[in-house]
Amino acid sequence: MEQPTVTDRAEEVLRRLELTITRKLDGLMHGQHQGLLPGPGSEAGDSRVYVPGEDDVRRMDWAVTARTTVPHVRDLIADRELETWALADLSPSMDFGTAATDKRDLAVSAIGAIGFLASRVGDRFGVMVLHDEHIHRMPARTGRAALYGLLHSLMDAPRGRAVPDAPDLAEALDVLAATRTRRGLRVIVSDFLDAHPTLDPDAERPWERPMRRLAARHQVLAVEIIDPRELELPAVGRVAFSDPETGKVREVHLSPKIRHAYAEAAALQREGTRLALRRAGAAHLVLRTDRDWVHDIAQWTLRQRRRLR
Repeated sequence: MEQPTVTDRAEEVLRRLELTITRKLDGLMHGQHQGLLPGPGSEAGDSRVYVPGEDDVRRMDWAVTARTTVPHVRDLIADRELETWALADLSPSMDFGTAATDKRDLAVSAIGAIGFLASRVGDRFGVMVLHDEHIHRMPARTGRAALYGLLHSLMDAPRGRAVPDAPDLAEALDVLAATRTRRGLRVIVSDFLDAHPTLDPDAERPWERPMRRLAARHQVLAVEIIDPRELELPAVGRVAFSDPETGKVREVHLSPKIRHAYAEAAALQREGTRLALRRAGAAHLVLRTDRDWVHDIAQWTLRQRRRLR
């Protein structure tokens, strides 16, 4: 019997991903074209009663106001043809996972989910990839065939390696903002781990200003990828740790004191990421390798829609 090739296995993974999204995610959010991050656009929606102090008087619906003698405003709904760009962080720190999947595969799944939902309504979808010493660009196209090719390229990319002076997330954000100027949705998929982390939650992150500049022109969704072992360490005695970004190895005895200090430092790092994204004006979605990521995306999206309504 002929053994399945790498291409056949990749096709099976992609078909399973599309089926999962179609049945679980697309079904939950069917009926409105507002994407993963709904917001104002240029298409007129329904009229509703004007709320002083909350509504913009420039959106006053004078025709309805004249008929009812009650001030009304007209809502705007999201544009129907958007150009969505995702920035995929495939740096070495993403090649890590201790649960159902690793962070890299979860990042590709998240991009696939956004791409499949965008292709359902005809939006153009492109990806920029931060990998080794390069920032690759995959052109924005419509259709499932183009999306399949894009996801194949992401899946086939070799594992990251330690490269001197490799571009970081801040540089990739600047490139994305400078080269993709048409307004639309920008999705940043990363673990947001810095080469020189700070434990001060209020300190500015290296990527915070580029993220703020990007959010000033586009809708930005930051998808943070987390593995549970990045939050706390198990009680397993002496362990050799390897830094994927630099290749350095160090042995550490995981005493209760070390494990407690690590958990506190990890919590401070994650809180700093949350605060930095909020200051930058980006929406924040957290996906974990030990959770049902489809359920998390759907629940987060439904919460966003309820909040905006």
